[in-house]
Amino acid sequence: MYQEIDYSPLDHPLISQTMFYPQRIWSQPPAGATDHLVPVGTGVSVSARFYPLEPSSPNILFFHGNGEVGCQYDTLVPSYHRAGTSFFVADFRGYGQSSGMPSFSTMTSDAREVFKYFKRMLASEGFTGPIFVKGRSLGCHSALEVTASFQDEVAGLIMESGSASIWRTVERWDLPMDAPAIAEMLRLHEEKVHSITLPLLVIHGERDDLILVERAVEFFESVSSEDKTIEIIPMAGHNDLLLRGRDQYFDAVRKFVEDHS
Repeated sequence: MYQEIDYSPLDHPLISQTMFYPQRIWSQPPAGATDHLVPVGTGVSVSARFYPLEPSSPNILFFHGNGEVGCQYDTLVPSYHRAGTSFFVADFRGYGQSSGMPSFSTMTSDAREVFKYFKRMLASEGFTGPIFVKGRSLGCHSALEVTASFQDEVAGLIMESGSASIWRTVERWDLPMDAPAIAEMLRLHEEKVHSITLPLLVIHGERDDLILVERAVEFFESVSSEDKTIEIIPMAGHNDLLLRGRDQYFDAVRKFVEDHS
């Protein structure tokens, strides 16, 4: 059984200030979509938006990247619907209509609460399709946390433009790796990555200079999944995957979801 990890060594204000860029942006949901406030702690909720397809369709629970907000995905939803999936995007604390301030440890613990809320919501509204978890960039940490925590309840994991590594954050801020709390955090995090046995799809830009493609390959090779695919978008960087390879991107998502539903 997955052991929850104490990520509090990564909650130093200076680390949070460089890791998160909260955006207080919101817009009215388009026709058919619904907004949600998910309780994640005492007096704290995170905002989310659900774009349903058919009750039996597969569902993607999505955690976006830094500097993004869930409502900004309105224009991409038709592509997810054409790929055959409903789409539920969740914000971090301090983003969109969420309350609170973001930190690494709350980002991971909140992700578990979002998943539990989403599962209950689907059941209460008669949606019966499987749940896939998807993360982009910073949101890959949330997606990894959900997948590791609820492997028996998730159909597959999709990681976009991320690595899920925390080693480089520890190194960048010169945190003492031999300190017991940090050493234990790193050990358990590595075990969490290795624990993933579900189907995996990794999508990454060939020329990503923010999170190098080598980091995505490193993650891909570290997980224990036997059924895994990596899709490299030629000439793409960190933020232009859809500009450079939209068809390749959504064909990969569609095929992955179809094959594992």
